[in-house]
Amino acid sequence: MLHPAPDENSPSRDRMKNKVVIASGAGSVGEGWGNGKAAAFVYGKEGGKVLCVDYRLDAAEETVRLIEAAGGEASAYECDVTDEAAVAGMVNACVERYGRVDVLHNNVGGQGTGRALDTITVDDWNSTFTRNITSAMLTCREAAPHMERQGGGAIVNIASIAGIRHLNTPTAVYSATKGAMIEFNRNIAIQLAPKGIRANCVLPGYIDTPFIKRLVNGKPSYEYKGYTSAEEYCAARDAIIPTGRMGTGFDVAYAALFLASDEATHITATELLVDGGVTQTCPGV
Repeated sequence: MLHPAPDENSPSRDRMKNKVVIASGAGSVGEGWGNGKAAAFVYGKEGGKVLCVDYRLDAAEETVRLIEAAGGEASAYECDVTDEAAVAGMVNACVERYGRVDVLHNNVGGQGTGRALDTITVDDWNSTFTRNITSAMLTCREAAPHMERQGGGAIVNIASIAGIRHLNTPTAVYSATKGAMIEFNRNIAIQLAPKGIRANCVLPGYIDTPFIKRLVNGKPSYEYKGYTSAEEYCAARDAIIPTGRMGTGFDVAYAALFLASDEATHITATELLVDGGVTQTCPGV
């Protein structure tokens, strides 16, 4: 029998005590726990001082309130992490506010309109790459010198199993960006290792978050996949996973917490799958 999934009530062990965390994408697109919101919350609950970054200030502020209610310390920061100058300002604000930056968590990303080859436009291709991978490059490039000066740090980049396998539905642009994230992470990890900075990727599989139920052009996203309700869509996703359920934002958050923590000081340039075993399956006939 599976153990209960981690959630907002999982006990803290102070694994981020005395650490300062920048968590980008710390808000949620709807009610509930997205990956970035859950990660920021867990970092804060585990004793970290968290700069909750999102392009929607109100979403970041909600996460701050949840961290503070759990006894943690956090502040909200509005930033478009695809903007080079804005990212520099964000990292500088963190250092001015908290004195250092120990962990950088990159969760910003999403899928545009380009899925099948004949639906890809250059504008969508470029904007999706900017949002999903250029943002991570900018934040890593800006945070790494601060980490080096203080003697080290940890970077956690959120990719996807879509970056390593086909998901039986066209996701050409999104998958390309997540594959790029994995290789970008491996490369910078080797560059940064002599400086005491680790960089790792978390690869979520099918995760039950507000994002999968969001409206796209006024219509629930699951309707584009042929489902009539969120319940039907979630049940279909649960059914293909060997463990019998989708993951949650907290499954992803606690994987990120491990990679960011001192428990993982000999782990860098690698990927941690959070997928209930689905990556090891085939569709069959």
